[in-house]
Amino acid sequence: MIVFPNCKINLGLWVTQRRKDGYHNIQTVMFPVPWCDVLEIVSAKDSGTTITITGIPVGGEAENNLCYRAWQMLADAFGIPPVHIHLHKVIPTGAGLGGGSSDASFTLRLLNVLFKLNLDTDALRTFAVKLGMDCPFFIENVPALSTGRGEFLKPVSLYLDGLYLVVVKPPVHVSTAAAFIGIKPLSRENSIDEYTDASIEHWRHTLHNDFENNVFELYPDILEIKNSLYRQGAVYASMSGSGSAVYGLFKKETAIMDYPGCEVFQTLLGSQSQ
Repeated sequence: MIVFPNCKINLGLWVTQRRKDGYHNIQTVMFPVPWCDVLEIVSAKDSGTTITITGIPVGGEAENNLCYRAWQMLADAFGIPPVHIHLHKVIPTGAGLGGGSSDASFTLRLLNVLFKLNLDTDALRTFAVKLGMDCPFFIENVPALSTGRGEFLKPVSLYLDGLYLVVVKPPVHVSTAAAFIGIKPLSRENSIDEYTDASIEHWRHTLHNDFENNVFELYPDILEIKNSLYRQGAVYASMSGSGSAVYGLFKKETAIMDYPGCEVFQTLLGSQSQ
């Protein structure tokens, strides 16, 4: 069976509280984007579970890959047999787009179907959160308010159909640890989805990613990408997650400038199934 794990963008991202366990609480609205990897899983029958990865290089041991870990989790819980996993990476890594999390959640979803486990959405989310805080989002894969460490989700009504999305991923990897340096959590009275409910023309002034100031200071080229998207007519532009990808939303199709060394994805939202 073959599926196409997609990525996401963050519409605003607030760091609201440092927790006693050393992690942080956040608020963000996550939106699925049809920039996809390719994932195939078939029964391995007489051999052990294997994973092969093509496309964009992914470092680390195979057993540490989130797709493999997703299989191992369900194998431990339900005794499912070995499989062959093939992942073709298209979504850039270290980008704040959640590609690895998506791959893991789509693995859970695919194994659920392949082996007729009959796990409902809540059960799949319970397994997904053990793999990473972005993973539960990709179980339902619809626009959602994300709170807590990212594990609490509430679907939101958010329609961006007809807007053109441009995502630019520079050749920079921003580590999560580096992104958090200097972050000062700030509690807000309002919920961030109240701002996404407003007209998109207001987002530039109200919808902020708290990681941007720190990341832009470390990597001025990322700030320049955001500024260039605005110069080209974006109605809203932002860094996604903790970076390094930056996206712009446009009301009409635009001839986007060349970004040497960067990966660029463009789509008309609503033109593809997510």
